[in-house]
Amino acid sequence: VQLQASGGGLVQAGGSLRLSCAASGSIFSSSAIGWYRQAPGKQRELVASISSSGSTYYSNSGKDRFTISRDNAKNTVYLQMNSLEPEDTAVYYCNGLLPSTIVSWGRGTQVTVSS
Repeated sequence: VQLQASGGGLVQAGGSLRLSCAASGSIFSSSAIGWYRQAPGKQRELVASISSSGSTYYSNSGKDRFTISRDNAKNTVYLQMNSLEPEDTAVYYCNGLLPSTIVSWGRGTQVTVSS
């Protein structure tokens, strides 16, 4: 399975972005997927995740502002991010949630929020 994150960019504080995670491979629809982010000088952290059946989880960073969703027919997971803050500036990645489903992290997609 390969996962490709896209949709990042430069946005002003208070703005919105929608990230997409396109997956190749047959196991996508049966795997929980997470959105992660890594800010400069910080460890990578889980922001949100969605199970194969659509159950969602949000970290405190994303709660109430981010919405994760998936379209199994398109092998794609989305992260809608609203009310963005400068603290959300990071490289965002998508990957499997369970250790056995983690694949190559790839380049991620850069999100920069200006104040």
